[in-house]
Amino acid sequence: MSTTTSQQRDILLIQQAISGDSSSLEKLIKKYQDWIFNVAVNFTGDRDEAADLSQEVLIKMITKLSSFRQDSQFTTWLFRITKNHFLNSKRRQTELNSLSFEAFGQGLDLAPDIPLSNHIEPEGKLLVKEAKLSCMKGMLLCLEPAQRMIYILGELFEFPDTIGGEIMEISKANFRVKLHRSRQQLYNFMNEKCGLVNKNNPCRCANKTAAFIEKGFVDPVNLHFQKDTLKRIDEVLEEKIEDFQKDIHEDYQKLFQEHPFLENPKTEIIKDWLNSDKMKEVFDLK
Repeated sequence: MSTTTSQQRDILLIQQAISGDSSSLEKLIKKYQDWIFNVAVNFTGDRDEAADLSQEVLIKMITKLSSFRQDSQFTTWLFRITKNHFLNSKRRQTELNSLSFEAFGQGLDLAPDIPLSNHIEPEGKLLVKEAKLSCMKGMLLCLEPAQRMIYILGELFEFPDTIGGEIMEISKANFRVKLHRSRQQLYNFMNEKCGLVNKNNPCRCANKTAAFIEKGFVDPVNLHFQKDTLKRIDEVLEEKIEDFQKDIHEDYQKLFQEHPFLENPKTEIIKDWLNSDKMKEVFDLK
């Protein structure tokens, strides 16, 4: 579907929702809830926190829907709301700003290398993947929040600088500069520490997984990033990792882009909220 067609369909749904059509409002939420949730997962590194933040953004979207003036794409308007809410949220601000690449690297160095085969089997393969995803989400948290958001928009979701700049409310040139800096910070760290991109580095996901389990970063019973997509991860992730012979920039980028696209676990809460008497009264929903 072209961008223009998608925008036209969004506008129609918005008009119908504002007129009181609850099914149109639900379709609009359904279309974007998982995208917002995946931005939140990469921004917070925590699935539960991401679910709460994305729910709050969806509520903001609903209550501000009538203020959308069609002077930009709806996705740009929605992601600007998302950006503002994430960056201005008072919850967990200390945690979001507490990591540094230096401290994170020291933590990896201090985590003992324990062969996973001596720790847990036969789920080892999935646990190693979970450890890798957890570690890489942690790397993202070492970026300053605004830089992290720019990286997510420009690198993971591949928004062009025109749209990225509009979302971040900066010039497209400034967006490009900041995106370059965030890439440089992240990929320099990975080149110095991560065995996935530099085989000379001693850090290996399989050797750190047991330590991650003991520290509580990986829960063998409740996989944090693979709940909904175990089969797809097993098929797709292996295939993408094998493509590591391409340009080094694409290698770094794809390591993050190949993280599973997650479903928002709190969709029923939004649905119940839509059906509440308060919501029906505000929007005169039928």
